[in-house]
Amino acid sequence: MKYCQHCIMPDTKPDLLFDKAGVCGACRNYERRTRIDWNSRKKDLESTLSKYRSNNSWDCIIPVSGGKDSTFQVVKMLEFGMHPLCVTGTTCDLSEIGRKNIQNIKNLGVDYIEFSPNPKIRRKMNKIGLTQVGDISWPEHLTIFTIPIRVAVQYKIPLVIWGENPQNEYGGPKSATKNPVLENRRWLEEFGGLLGLRVTDIIGMDGLQTTDVLPYIYPTEEELKSAGITGIFLGHYLPWDGLTNALIAQANGFTTYDKSVEGSIVNYENLDNYQTGIHDYFKYLKFGFGRATDLACLHLRRGRLNRDDAITLTNKFDGKFPWTYLGKPLSEILCPLDISVDEFIGICDQFTNKAIFKSDSKGKLLKDKSGNLFKKIYPKATNA
Repeated sequence: MKYCQHCIMPDTKPDLLFDKAGVCGACRNYERRTRIDWNSRKKDLESTLSKYRSNNSWDCIIPVSGGKDSTFQVVKMLEFGMHPLCVTGTTCDLSEIGRKNIQNIKNLGVDYIEFSPNPKIRRKMNKIGLTQVGDISWPEHLTIFTIPIRVAVQYKIPLVIWGENPQNEYGGPKSATKNPVLENRRWLEEFGGLLGLRVTDIIGMDGLQTTDVLPYIYPTEEELKSAGITGIFLGHYLPWDGLTNALIAQANGFTTYDKSVEGSIVNYENLDNYQTGIHDYFKYLKFGFGRATDLACLHLRRGRLNRDDAITLTNKFDGKFPWTYLGKPLSEILCPLDISVDEFIGICDQFTNKAIFKSDSKGKLLKDKSGNLFKKIYPKATNA
C-alpha cells in the first residue's frame, strides 16, 4: 500500500493512477486547474445555458439532495437566469437536517419534484447491496442518476446540471477527467458506483420482480435521443470547491451539523442520510481510506492543510466503527433492514481487505475495544 507523495490518498483507490514522481492523478488534475482560464470557461457556460434558457418552461433539471453542492448548483443557476426544475430521488434514511435542507432549496424559489420509491423494495435493495457488494447505499446511487434523467425524459427538459466531475476531483481515467459532459448510461455503469452489480442481477433476489425495480432502470438510448438529453458538469465551468460551496450554501439558508460528522473532519457534508456512515466505513474496509481522507486530501491540495496535519486528522477520525451517524445509533439504522449489530459486524469482516488490515496468527482481524481496525501501513509524516 503506497500513498501519494503530495496528498495522502493510497494507491488502493480504484482508478487512481500515480505518476513516476509518486503523485496521484487527483493532485495532478488540481495542479492543471491553475492554468485554466476560468473567465473563458464561465463564458462557455453562459453560451451553453443560453441555448436552453427559456421564459416559457423549465429549461434545466438540477438533481438535488439538499446538500451543500446541490444548494450551490441551484443558487448559481438562478444567478444565470435559468428556470430549473429540481429533482430528488428520496434518500434511503433521510435525516432531519436533510429534510430541512431540502425545504431550504425549495425556499430559494424553484419548482421541485421528489420521487419516493417503494420503501419496502428499497429496504430489500439496501440489504442486497450491503450483503452482496458491501454498499448499503447501492440503490440510492442508482436513483441519484436514474430519477433526474427519467424526469428529464418525461418532461422533455434536455439539459441536466450535475456538480463536479468526480473523476477530475478525486482521480480517475484521463479520458474521463476532462469531459464536461456526463455520458449517460456508459458513465453510470463505469463510474456511478454500481460495483459490478446491475439492476437486472437482483431480479429474483428476495422476491424482487422487474416491476419492483423500475425506478432504478436508466432510460433507453432511444428515449434519451428523443428528448435530446445532455448532462453537464458545473465543475468543468466553475472552479469547484466543497468549502466554497458550503459557505455560499450557508449564506443561502443551508444548515450544517453542530460538530464534525462522525468519520469526517467537517460539519457541512453528507448530512442527509443516516446510512452514510455505513457506506463510508465499507469504503475504508475495502480500500483503507474513508471520508476523512477524502476531505483532508481536498483541503491539502488547496493549501488549507499541510501533509502532517492531514495525517494526524485522518489517523484520528478515519475508519472508526460507525456506532452512530449524525447522532443516530447503529442499531436503529440497521433495524429497518432486519440486521443486528452482531450480524453487521460479521458482514464487515467478510468485506474487510486483510491485505490492508492486521490480523493475528490465526487470521482473525485485530481490533481495539471500540471495534476499530489497525492498518498495516499508514502514511508517513514529512520527516519520518
